[in-house]
Amino acid sequence: MKLDVIKLDAANAGELELNDAIFGLEVRVDLLHRVVRWQRARAQAGTHSTLGRSDVSYSTKKIYRQKGTGGARHGSKKAPIFRKGGVYKGPTPRSHAFDLPKKVRALGLKHALSAKAAAGKLVILDVADMAEAKTALLAKAVTDLGWKKVLIIDGASVNENFAAAARNLEGVDILPSMGANVYDILKRETLVITRAGVEALEARLA
Repeated sequence: MKLDVIKLDAANAGELELNDAIFGLEVRVDLLHRVVRWQRARAQAGTHSTLGRSDVSYSTKKIYRQKGTGGARHGSKKAPIFRKGGVYKGPTPRSHAFDLPKKVRALGLKHALSAKAAAGKLVILDVADMAEAKTALLAKAVTDLGWKKVLIIDGASVNENFAAAARNLEGVDILPSMGANVYDILKRETLVITRAGVEALEARLA
Protein backbone atom coordinates (compact mmCIF):
# COMPACT_ATOMS: atom_id res chain seq x y z
CA MET A 1 0.00 0.00 0.00
CA LYS A 2 1.11 3.58 -0.65
CA LEU A 3 0.57 6.54 1.67
CA ASP A 4 1.30 10.22 1.25
CA VAL A 5 4.14 11.64 3.33
CA ILE A 6 3.65 15.04 4.95
CA LYS A 7 5.80 17.54 6.80
CA LEU A 8 4.97 19.25 10.08
CA ASP A 9 3.66 22.26 8.16
CA ALA A 10 1.25 19.89 6.29
CA ALA A 11 3.22 20.25 3.03
CA ASN A 12 3.45 17.16 0.81
CA ALA A 13 6.75 15.26 0.93
CA GLY A 14 6.07 12.51 -1.60
CA GLU A 15 4.81 8.95 -1.14
CA LEU A 16 5.98 5.90 0.73
CA GLU A 17 5.37 2.23 -0.06
CA LEU A 18 4.35 0.28 3.04
CA ASN A 19 4.84 -3.45 3.53
CA ASP A 20 1.42 -5.15 3.30
CA ALA A 21 2.66 -7.96 5.57
CA ILE A 22 2.91 -5.36 8.36
CA PHE A 23 0.42 -2.61 7.50
CA GLY A 24 -2.09 -4.48 5.34
CA LEU A 25 -3.23 -7.46 7.43
CA GLU A 26 -6.85 -8.34 8.10
CA VAL A 27 -7.17 -7.31 11.74
CA ARG A 28 -7.70 -9.99 14.41
CA VAL A 29 -9.24 -8.45 17.51
CA ASP A 30 -8.62 -11.59 19.59
CA LEU A 31 -4.88 -11.29 18.97
CA LEU A 32 -4.86 -7.62 19.97
CA HIS A 33 -6.78 -8.52 23.12
CA ARG A 34 -4.24 -11.18 24.10
CA VAL A 35 -1.28 -8.83 23.69
CA VAL A 36 -2.95 -5.93 25.55
CA ARG A 37 -3.85 -8.25 28.45
CA TRP A 38 -0.22 -9.44 28.55
CA GLN A 39 1.04 -5.85 28.62
CA ARG A 40 -1.36 -4.67 31.31
CA ALA A 41 -0.66 -7.75 33.47
CA ARG A 42 3.07 -7.00 33.36
CA ALA A 43 2.37 -3.39 34.35
CA GLN A 44 0.44 -4.34 37.50
CA ALA A 45 2.38 -3.62 40.68
CA GLY A 46 1.05 -6.69 42.47
CA THR A 47 1.65 -5.06 45.87
CA HIS A 48 -1.86 -5.78 47.24
CA SER A 49 -1.71 -7.36 50.69
CA THR A 50 -3.91 -8.19 53.68
CA LEU A 51 -3.23 -9.43 57.20
CA GLY A 52 -3.86 -13.12 57.70
CA ARG A 53 -4.70 -14.94 60.92
CA SER A 54 -1.04 -15.20 61.84
CA ASP A 55 -0.40 -11.49 61.13
CA VAL A 56 -3.03 -9.70 63.26
CA SER A 57 -2.02 -8.64 66.78
CA TYR A 58 -4.22 -10.25 69.43
CA SER A 59 -3.68 -12.40 72.51
CA THR A 60 -3.60 -16.14 71.90
CA LYS A 61 -5.55 -16.74 75.09
CA LYS A 62 -8.80 -18.69 74.62
CA ILE A 63 -11.74 -16.25 74.50
CA TYR A 64 -14.03 -18.20 76.80
CA ARG A 65 -14.54 -21.75 78.03
CA GLN A 66 -15.19 -24.49 75.53
CA LYS A 67 -18.62 -25.61 76.77
CA GLY A 68 -21.54 -24.40 78.78
CA THR A 69 -21.90 -20.94 77.23
CA GLY A 70 -24.74 -21.82 74.84
CA GLY A 71 -22.74 -20.34 71.99
CA ALA A 72 -20.35 -21.63 69.37
CA ARG A 73 -16.92 -22.86 70.40
CA HIS A 74 -14.05 -20.44 69.73
CA GLY A 75 -10.41 -20.52 70.59
CA SER A 76 -8.94 -17.31 69.12
CA LYS A 77 -10.10 -13.79 68.36
CA LYS A 78 -7.84 -13.85 65.31
CA ALA A 79 -10.41 -15.96 63.45
CA PRO A 80 -11.76 -14.38 60.24
CA ILE A 81 -15.35 -14.23 61.52
CA PHE A 82 -14.43 -11.73 64.24
CA ARG A 83 -14.13 -7.99 63.70
CA LYS A 84 -10.50 -7.08 62.95
CA GLY A 85 -9.66 -10.76 62.65
CA GLY A 86 -7.30 -12.13 60.01
CA VAL A 87 -8.47 -12.33 56.38
CA TYR A 88 -8.91 -15.84 55.01
CA LYS A 89 -6.98 -16.42 51.78
CA GLY A 90 -6.64 -12.68 51.14
CA PRO A 91 -4.46 -11.18 48.40
CA THR A 92 -0.70 -11.35 48.87
CA PRO A 93 2.09 -9.59 46.94
CA ARG A 94 2.70 -11.42 43.66
CA SER A 95 3.50 -10.89 40.00
CA HIS A 96 0.55 -10.87 37.59
CA ALA A 97 2.80 -11.37 34.56
CA PHE A 98 2.40 -14.39 32.32
CA ASP A 99 4.32 -15.63 29.30
CA LEU A 100 3.37 -14.82 25.72
CA PRO A 101 5.44 -16.13 22.79
CA LYS A 102 7.58 -13.56 20.98
CA LYS A 103 5.96 -14.45 17.67
CA VAL A 104 2.51 -13.68 19.07
CA ARG A 105 3.74 -10.33 20.41
CA ALA A 106 5.26 -9.42 17.05
CA LEU A 107 2.09 -10.49 15.23
CA GLY A 108 0.02 -8.40 17.64
CA LEU A 109 2.11 -5.31 16.81
CA LYS A 110 1.61 -5.95 13.08
CA HIS A 111 -2.16 -6.19 13.59
CA ALA A 112 -2.19 -2.97 15.65
CA LEU A 113 -0.38 -1.13 12.84
CA SER A 114 -2.74 -2.67 10.28
CA ALA A 115 -5.76 -1.63 12.38
CA LYS A 116 -4.68 2.03 12.28
CA ALA A 117 -3.97 1.85 8.56
CA ALA A 118 -7.36 0.22 7.86
CA ALA A 119 -9.16 2.89 9.93
CA GLY A 120 -7.44 5.70 8.03
CA LYS A 121 -5.74 6.87 11.23
CA LEU A 122 -2.15 6.26 10.09
CA VAL A 123 -0.08 9.29 9.08
CA ILE A 124 3.44 9.18 7.64
CA LEU A 125 5.61 12.13 8.68
CA ASP A 126 8.78 13.02 6.81
CA VAL A 127 10.88 13.86 9.90
CA ALA A 128 10.08 14.68 13.52
CA ASP A 129 12.79 17.31 13.99
CA MET A 130 12.75 20.84 15.38
CA ALA A 131 15.51 23.46 15.34
CA GLU A 132 14.32 24.78 18.73
CA ALA A 133 12.49 23.13 21.61
CA LYS A 134 9.47 25.45 21.33
CA THR A 135 6.22 23.93 22.64
CA ALA A 136 4.14 26.75 21.10
CA LEU A 137 5.42 25.98 17.59
CA LEU A 138 4.68 22.27 17.90
CA ALA A 139 1.28 22.98 19.49
CA LYS A 140 0.30 25.13 16.50
CA ALA A 141 1.47 22.47 14.02
CA VAL A 142 -0.47 19.75 15.86
CA THR A 143 -3.63 21.90 15.96
CA ASP A 144 -3.35 22.78 12.26
CA LEU A 145 -2.99 19.08 11.40
CA GLY A 146 -6.06 18.22 13.49
CA TRP A 147 -4.26 15.79 15.79
CA LYS A 148 -5.86 15.38 19.23
CA LYS A 149 -4.76 12.11 20.84
CA VAL A 150 -1.68 11.19 18.84
CA LEU A 151 1.26 8.82 19.20
CA ILE A 152 4.37 9.66 17.17
CA ILE A 153 6.83 6.84 16.48
CA ASP A 154 10.29 7.90 15.32
CA GLY A 155 13.35 5.90 14.29
CA ALA A 156 16.04 4.44 16.53
CA SER A 157 16.16 7.66 18.56
CA VAL A 158 13.98 10.72 19.12
CA ASN A 159 15.07 14.26 18.31
CA GLU A 160 15.77 15.98 21.65
CA ASN A 161 14.19 19.31 20.68
CA PHE A 162 11.07 17.60 19.36
CA ALA A 163 10.74 15.46 22.50
CA ALA A 164 11.21 18.51 24.75
CA ALA A 165 8.60 20.50 22.82
CA ALA A 166 6.10 17.62 23.00
CA ARG A 167 6.66 16.95 26.71
CA ASN A 168 4.12 19.53 27.91
CA LEU A 169 1.53 18.94 25.20
CA GLU A 170 -1.54 17.05 26.35
CA GLY A 171 -2.49 14.20 24.03
CA VAL A 172 0.87 14.11 22.23
CA ASP A 173 3.25 11.24 22.96
CA ILE A 174 6.44 10.24 21.18
CA LEU A 175 8.36 6.94 21.24
CA PRO A 176 11.40 5.51 19.47
CA SER A 177 10.70 2.56 17.17
CA MET A 178 11.83 0.02 19.78
CA GLY A 179 9.25 1.42 22.20
CA ALA A 180 6.34 0.82 19.80
CA ASN A 181 3.75 -1.42 21.44
CA VAL A 182 0.16 -2.55 20.92
CA TYR A 183 -1.39 -0.85 23.96
CA ASP A 184 0.01 2.62 23.25
CA ILE A 185 -0.91 2.40 19.55
CA LEU A 186 -4.53 1.39 20.21
CA LYS A 187 -4.93 3.88 23.07
CA ARG A 188 -4.36 6.89 20.81
CA GLU A 189 -6.71 8.13 18.12
CA THR A 190 -4.03 8.87 15.51
CA LEU A 191 -0.76 7.07 14.82
CA VAL A 192 2.03 9.09 13.23
CA ILE A 193 5.18 7.31 12.04
CA THR A 194 8.22 9.01 10.54
CA ARG A 195 10.03 7.65 7.49
CA ALA A 196 12.83 6.46 9.80
CA GLY A 197 10.22 4.88 12.04
CA VAL A 198 8.66 2.93 9.17
CA GLU A 199 12.07 1.64 8.09
CA ALA A 200 12.92 0.61 11.67
CA LEU A 201 9.56 -1.13 12.21
CA GLU A 202 9.77 -2.99 8.90
CA ALA A 203 13.31 -4.13 9.73
CA ARG A 204 12.14 -5.24 13.19
CA LEU A 205 9.00 -7.07 12.08
CA ALA A 206 9.97 -8.37 8.62
